[in-house]
Amino acid sequence: MVPLRELTNWLSSGADPETFPYLEVVAEFQRTGKHFVDKELLALLDQCRAAAGPAGPLRAFLDIALDKWDGCYDYRTYLALPLLRMPRADRDTNDRLLLQLIADALAFELAAETGDTDLLPEQRPEPALVTKRYRLGLRAASPVLARLGLPAPLGASRPAAALHALVVADQSTDEERDLRLSMLPVYVVHDEYMFIRVLQAYECTFASLAAELRSAVAALDDGLARPAADHLAYARDLLDQAGPLFSLIATMQPDSFRTFRLYTEGASAIQSRSYKLVEALCRTPDESRLESPAFRSVPDIRDRVLAGQPSIEQAYRAADRAGRLPAADRQLLDERMADFAAALLQWRQTHYRIATRMLGNRTGTGYTEGTPYLAAVRSIPVFTQETGGEPE
Repeated sequence: MVPLRELTNWLSSGADPETFPYLEVVAEFQRTGKHFVDKELLALLDQCRAAAGPAGPLRAFLDIALDKWDGCYDYRTYLALPLLRMPRADRDTNDRLLLQLIADALAFELAAETGDTDLLPEQRPEPALVTKRYRLGLRAASPVLARLGLPAPLGASRPAAALHALVVADQSTDEERDLRLSMLPVYVVHDEYMFIRVLQAYECTFASLAAELRSAVAALDDGLARPAADHLAYARDLLDQAGPLFSLIATMQPDSFRTFRLYTEGASAIQSRSYKLVEALCRTPDESRLESPAFRSVPDIRDRVLAGQPSIEQAYRAADRAGRLPAADRQLLDERMADFAAALLQWRQTHYRIATRMLGNRTGTGYTEGTPYLAAVRSIPVFTQETGGEPE
């Protein structure tokens, strides 16, 4: 086993984090799937982690690679979110990551179609399905390209390849490394690659939404209603424009999903920090919601709420009570809040519909009841009736 030799040499030569054989380790994980990595290799990686120290990129990678070994495997480690460093600092940085995730998903479909990769070889999709994925992926990438001021390669003879070339040409060494290391599927089924990339893309989207909502809260605190409304409108557009990602994941073959999900027990979207942060930034969740498994599974977000994290709704009411919202501004904010709420409710409904298609009546993989949970929470109000009025 090549990684054993490489890792032993690395340990004996001083354990310099800069020379760690990342690619060899990732290749072995991808060859078998994380769930089936040889225990001898995992034990050696644990030794490497002890030598790597308590912090830094190598430690983050090893913690994620060893999540099943440690018994702490969950949604965050499944998607390798710490390696992707979410949330990012600004709009362009988030958009760059989002575009890289989409382009990489399509590049994998292309490489598999042309026989240029033997990665995740089981249950390859039919050519017609791959063509559909190219179309939907490019549709998802188009608004991101527009926001970054980049041309959409729609006229290219092989647009998926052109999109990937465009992204790679502008990609830093660190970005390329992070992207490679963040693909650690649990098994060897083709469709898990796309599944991971789309979930990472949605996490990126919700991290961006949270940043916009925080900015809206800050603007309201400063009595700036119109900038707050602009942030809400931008957040709504981000969510609307991410819709094709759902269409892309809906092309996943149900049999493929049911195959690899056997090995994802413990990881579920109920553990998404970004989604819960967006929910709590809209309005403070009710006590029953805070005590639910959804918020209990993200204790840091729950603690922020209990510590008094401000929300759009609180900031709106405070500004209104202080007389900082003239009638025109209040109407504009009500419209923007209603628009964002409608977009988020539609997102929940689509999520539920796709999960029902894939899961049926099966339980979820994060020790949840699966689609019944999604059915119960899809209509939780984004804002209350008194503020930003919910759509009927």
